Amino acid sequence: MNATPASIVLASTSATRIALLQAAGVPFEAIAAGVDESAVKAGLLAEGLGPRDIADALAEAKAVKVSGRRPALVIGADQTLELNGRLFDKASTLDEARAHLCEMRGHTHQLHCAMVVARDGAPIWREVVTARLKMRAFSDAYLHGYLQRNAAAALASVGCYQLEGEGVQLFERIDGDYFAILGLALIPLFDILRRHGALPA
Repeated sequence: MNATPASIVLASTSATRIALLQAAGVPFEAIAAGVDESAVKAGLLAEGLGPRDIADALAEAKAVKVSGRRPALVIGADQTLELNGRLFDKASTLDEARAHLCEMRGHTHQLHCAMVVARDGAPIWREVVTARLKMRAFSDAYLHGYLQRNAAAALASVGCYQLEGEGVQLFERIDGDYFAILGLALIPLFDILRRHGALPA
């Protein structure tokens, strides 16, 4: 996974984002950003920022913090879920996951995937890709079984689902970039990395 020297750094230790870059054959190093996301998010909400702008600000905070100490192109990424204008956080318990899924059931929510590339402590590129996902009106019995079978996934992702697993069965319609839904919109990201010479043209 490590390039020598690392010309690309992922400011995250997200298993999904790491797997996406690895599967695409990208040489990179993953470093935890060390950003207190809860504190940053609380401050941004207090300022009146919406879910899309919060994702962008968090992605920038991660990229800038790591790029200040690493001579590389640093990718910061964040994802927020919006339902009827309201920001959803990750569920901390299965009961909370059940409540989130019940609220989203039968409705369309937005996933905002924000990416910022920084160099020398400053952002040089940013993009937010939004997907729209409509959950089907699944039964309470299905929901109960889903949470029993997918407890770890439900607590690991902001929407309580992973599309690459059984989570895809929760949906009636999905409009948007599949990779952005997983956590990194790879096509625009790879374009900027190529333009800066970090990936072969």
